[in-house]
Amino acid sequence: MMGPVLWAMRNLLFGLSRFIAMALACATVTSASNGALADENGVSFWLPGLFGSLAAVPQQPGWSLIVTNYYDSVGASAAVAASREITIGRFNPTVNVNLNVNVNAKLDLGLINPSYVFATPVLGGQLAVGVMGIVGTNNTALDGTLTLASGLGSIMRQGSISQTTTGFGDLYPQAMIRWNSGVNNWMVYGTGDIPVGDYSSTNLANLGIGHGAVDAGGGYTYLNPQTGHEFSAVTGFTYNLINPSTNYQSGVDWHLDWGASQFLSKTVFVGAVGYFYEQISSDTGCAPQLCPFESGVIGIGPQMAVIIPLGSVQAYVNVKAYYEFDAHDRPSGWNGWLTLSLSPSAPVNPRSAMLTK
Repeated sequence: MMGPVLWAMRNLLFGLSRFIAMALACATVTSASNGALADENGVSFWLPGLFGSLAAVPQQPGWSLIVTNYYDSVGASAAVAASREITIGRFNPTVNVNLNVNVNAKLDLGLINPSYVFATPVLGGQLAVGVMGIVGTNNTALDGTLTLASGLGSIMRQGSISQTTTGFGDLYPQAMIRWNSGVNNWMVYGTGDIPVGDYSSTNLANLGIGHGAVDAGGGYTYLNPQTGHEFSAVTGFTYNLINPSTNYQSGVDWHLDWGASQFLSKTVFVGAVGYFYEQISSDTGCAPQLCPFESGVIGIGPQMAVIIPLGSVQAYVNVKAYYEFDAHDRPSGWNGWLTLSLSPSAPVNPRSAMLTK
């Protein structure tokens, strides 16, 4: 859900301004963590790939804990070069700013998500509420050339800057209702961002996004215990609030996560996962010369999972990875997930062994 790797046009020029003072007045470009170029500071609220197989399947009532180690590595080079007409504050002439940069960002996060599933039906379905927190490290590096040209001449500077931020991200409260009818399972969810994580508008690398957000959507899972076939898809939209530090508002984002698997036994399955991420409206609050930004990316990869009975507790371990392609207006790369889920054990019968995670 959250995000963190990208660049947007604000903080790069700020960073390169260490090499040229005039750039301090320009709009800047940043690289931070996994998200979309258009989202401010390169950080999107939604983390593509958060949902996957068995997403809509009802779970056992009681407390559960999901812990995920998320690793993301992205980069971009000539594709992020930009030429913009920017009027710099106290300077009357229009200055042509040309950027040619290499962006590399690595994110190593722990996603911690306790939740509670109610036994009493709500709207005929199963209600679950929880909150997700983030702790980890974001390392971002920029190498590039900045050229400023005006009627006064031109100035070129080359430089490299990097920053590593270790700490806590924002908090993400969430609520879901799931329904089951035979092999068909449905869900609706709502979540949001409480911006309490490590964030500064002048940082190259952040763990928080600096503003609130609201996200809602729905999903479906087909699960056939007889054949072991499973397919899940969850889609939703993100509405971003204004960043009070910058008066910048990111556009509306659409996302779809999917997973398909085949159970090899009652407790082991293999399959594929993927996601689509697309910004459907432009940002506001950025310089007119830099807007609009509307980014997108597609990811796909393999997955494997095993269910481990531990008495009254059931462990679910899932490993998956995504390779990104067809990206526009953003860096791309790959990311990996290692997830451990602990929840109350399911009733002992062949069907339930494949129904809970």
